[in-house]
Amino acid sequence: MAFGFTLTSRPVSPVAPRTGRVHTAHGSFETPAFMPVGTLATVKSLLPEDVAATGAGILLVNAYHLYLRPGHDLIERLGGVHQFMDWHGPILSDSGGFQVFSLAKLGRVDERGLTFRSHIDGSEHFYSPEVAMAVQRALGVDIAMPLDHVLEGAAPEPAAREAAERTLRWYERSRAAAGPLATFGIVQGGVHHELRRWHARELAAMDAPGYSIGGLSVGETKGEMWAMTEAVTAELPVAKPRYLMGVGSPEDLVHAVARGVDMFDCVLPTRLGRNGALFTPDGRISIGNARFREQPAPVDADCDCLACTRFPAAYLHHLFRNDELLGYRLATIHNIRFLVRLCERMRAAIRAGDFDAFAADFLGRYRTADEAVRADQRSKWTARQRAGSPPE
Repeated sequence: MAFGFTLTSRPVSPVAPRTGRVHTAHGSFETPAFMPVGTLATVKSLLPEDVAATGAGILLVNAYHLYLRPGHDLIERLGGVHQFMDWHGPILSDSGGFQVFSLAKLGRVDERGLTFRSHIDGSEHFYSPEVAMAVQRALGVDIAMPLDHVLEGAAPEPAAREAAERTLRWYERSRAAAGPLATFGIVQGGVHHELRRWHARELAAMDAPGYSIGGLSVGETKGEMWAMTEAVTAELPVAKPRYLMGVGSPEDLVHAVARGVDMFDCVLPTRLGRNGALFTPDGRISIGNARFREQPAPVDADCDCLACTRFPAAYLHHLFRNDELLGYRLATIHNIRFLVRLCERMRAAIRAGDFDAFAADFLGRYRTADEAVRADQRSKWTARQRAGSPPE
């Protein structure tokens, strides 16, 4: 399985914006890149051509969810996940570590791996680094994630260190089981600066094909997330791709790219879209708000997505007020296109040498709901743990 990464700009330091190109057996994509999330081999409400039309060059599936249903063996018999979902570009799979650990009360962890009960039918399963890699090999993805030990962002240093050390040991086992499958290392360490740096150095010494930054956007402050991201990228090889897992707010992408991150994924744009929340250059809006009832202009006049080029905001408002399914599709397309286009604009700014000016303009205009976002993250984590249901 061919995999490679080429820098297409020269970053001034390891902690600096850069552009690149990731090469896989199913094609290449430019970085910085946002990956839409197709947890169950579908980006909710969209056809593969809808996703491609947003400009997304790669998408993500979740090995844990597909392992449980319909089963990785079935997908393999049907020709692999590319054939199964009719997406023939690059696919990255998350091992499911985050999902499994969110079900902590339904399972137990030891050095061998995880024993847990399915959130679907209560059946017991054993999930190890080797099992996670076998699942992803069967899926036939282009980039795989190893099983890692995930904790909440506020975990104390001793617990975070234990999880980070176990993640290192599990990565060695994952790599041995991966065969030719490109398997990124995942940096853990909570919000502990020196622990993050140590873990990044240890993984860098293992010469992984790429590096993921995990265990963030799980309740810590924005400032902590950016500080941990910078601590990690400062220690990672410049010539390898960096992937910040589970982060998808527009302002976070800009801050992370400024710190040398190349790849992102998050369910946020699709989940928000299904709830009528849309990204705009001025911040997030709720299309169900009465002020859009008679608006003849599109949601974003500068956006080239299907929703904004064909329909007035009043039409999307009408769709959501009447629970029409087309509204979910149009809003999801818009939000994904917003993030993909943001990455396109950041790539152009980096190549032109004026990323700092672009970032200042974007962040100066984009209004955030920082506290609301963090509270939402915390409540979702807690609610899903109590309900025994894993995140997407």
